[in-house]
Amino acid sequence: MKRRVLSLFLIAVLVLSVVGCGSPTTKKETLKVGMEIGYPPFEYYDADGTTVIGVDVELAKALGEKMGMEIEFVDTAWEGIFSGLDKGDYDCITSAVTITPDRLLDYDFSDSYIKNYQCIVTLKTATVKPTKPEELAGLKVGYQEETTSDIFLTDMIDNNKVKCETSEYPKVLDVFNDLQIGRLDAVLCDSTVASSYLGDGSLFKQTWIQDSAPEEFGVCIKKGNSALTTKINSALAELKKDGTLDKILAKYF
Repeated sequence: MKRRVLSLFLIAVLVLSVVGCGSPTTKKETLKVGMEIGYPPFEYYDADGTTVIGVDVELAKALGEKMGMEIEFVDTAWEGIFSGLDKGDYDCITSAVTITPDRLLDYDFSDSYIKNYQCIVTLKTATVKPTKPEELAGLKVGYQEETTSDIFLTDMIDNNKVKCETSEYPKVLDVFNDLQIGRLDAVLCDSTVASSYLGDGSLFKQTWIQDSAPEEFGVCIKKGNSALTTKINSALAELKKDGTLDKILAKYF
């Protein structure tokens, strides 16, 4: 009798435990996103020095929500960011990547999410404030290596449109630091990046900006990964439609 009661009790406990657990939670797929943390306002550390914030950070998280995926950020130096994608260190790059004809030969891109222009920045107190790239002649000009700013200025120099002393840096933060302390006369950079260094109380002044042929940024994806490209484009379209993308951009620009 006691054995039967005990058996029934154990069965009841087992049934209740199964009911209590419910259906097992489905684990979300993780999307690894490569970015160069240190490129404000797109990706940089907050005042606490550990929290990553910025346009691309919020965009990636919003895309992840739409796609039902967890986002894992992989901090990567810009000069190796594309090779990291080639090796499979991450699934895509969301790091203010300009969509260019050359890059389209090797990679797939999402639809664009922002327009950008090249610009020149100097100190407000600078004696010479170039109002066009040709006026960089004879000046010390800094830019981040392997960016479209690098391509833009190198092309001008190679085509004898300007002669200037150039300095390239691994991070744009270093470029502006050297401009501030007087090691550079001017900086060539993305207008979207310059915006975070300008404004009331700033030491810097934007003296020129492109007036046509804007660059466009997109999520960079390994060539041939059409499934991921389609998913990202679908999610991006939703973010544009429901106003989420506009809210993210308005927060930083």
